[in-house]
Amino acid sequence: MSELDDKTRLELEAAVFRRLLAHLDQRSDVQNIDLMNLAGFCRNCLANWYLEAAEARQLPVSKADSRQVVYGMPYEDWKTRHQRAASADQLTAFETVKPQH
Repeated sequence: MSELDDKTRLELEAAVFRRLLAHLDQRSDVQNIDLMNLAGFCRNCLANWYLEAAEARQLPVSKADSRQVVYGMPYEDWKTRHQRAASADQLTAFETVKPQH
């Protein structure tokens, strides 16, 4: 892999990111709290990382913009269509494994 030039590596990483977003879009049944409990990050984390990367480059991207990139729609629309209330078990698990980022 060390023979990859920076442009090719960047293109591959971008393709993987787009694939991850498409996969999460297809799996709207997977709640953010499930992702947090199992992987330590969720869709909101991805949106925050996107925003941080844009800010580091002084690009005019808002929190709403970064969430729309990740959710594929305005965040409030996604919540209305897909988000369910967390169960007591999910909330307990979250308190146990709560990520520190």
